[in-house]
Amino acid sequence: MPFLSVVIPCFNESSTIAQIIDRVHSQAVEAEIVVVDDGSTDGTRDLLHSLNGGQLPYLRVLFHYKNSGKGSALHTGIQAAAGQVILIQDADMEYDPRDYPALLQPIQEGRADVVYGSRFLGGPRRAMMFWHMVANKLLTLMTNVLYNTILSDMETGYKVFRAEAIKGVPLRARRFDFEPEVTAKMLKRGHRIYEVPISFYPREYTEGKKIGLGDAFVAVWTLLKYRFVD
Repeated sequence: MPFLSVVIPCFNESSTIAQIIDRVHSQAVEAEIVVVDDGSTDGTRDLLHSLNGGQLPYLRVLFHYKNSGKGSALHTGIQAAAGQVILIQDADMEYDPRDYPALLQPIQEGRADVVYGSRFLGGPRRAMMFWHMVANKLLTLMTNVLYNTILSDMETGYKVFRAEAIKGVPLRARRFDFEPEVTAKMLKRGHRIYEVPISFYPREYTEGKKIGLGDAFVAVWTLLKYRFVD
C-alpha cells in the first residue's frame, strides 16, 4: 500500500495534463497518481491513453464517458485511491506540487487528519481576480460562522486527507460544491483541519478557468444545507 495517493480530476486539460503528472511524480516519486478524466473532448483522453499505455507503474487513469463535474471525478478518484493519505491536485497548473512537503508534514507528524493549503496565509501568488477573492473570503467567513472554525481558505483546491477520514463519507457533490460539502462533513465529524500556506498561480477565463459566479451561490446553499443535514 502506498503512503500517498494523488488524485487529479481533469476535464479538457490537454495543454497541462502531461506536465502536471510529471511535476507530481518528480515531487512524490513513491506516490500513486490517480487521474480521472471527466469526459474530455479536446484530446486529453488520447494523451492519457498514451501515458497509461506506457506502463508507468505509478500512474492509474480512470475515465468517465460523459462529463459529470469535478466533484463526480473526485468521488471516483478517492474511492479508487489505495494510499494511506489522499491529496487532491488540480490539473490546471494553478497549484504547485513543490508545496507537498508542507502539506504532508502535519499528517506525518500526527498533528492532523486533514490539511488545507491556504492561498491567504502569506505564500507567493499571482495577483488574483478581485471578485473571486471576495467570493472566496465571504464563503470562508460563512463556513467559520456556521461551523465555529477559523479557516482562512475553505475553497482551496489543495486538500489532503488521511484515507480513513475521507473514505466512507457520503459525498454527493457533482461540481465545485465538493469544496463546501467536504469541509462541512470533515468539521461535523470532528476532524481538525490544519492549514499551511501555499503558492498560487490562478489562471484567467481565457486560459480555461471553469468555476463561475453561479458556483458561489451553490456553495452558499451547500454550506447551509450540510449544517443541518448529513
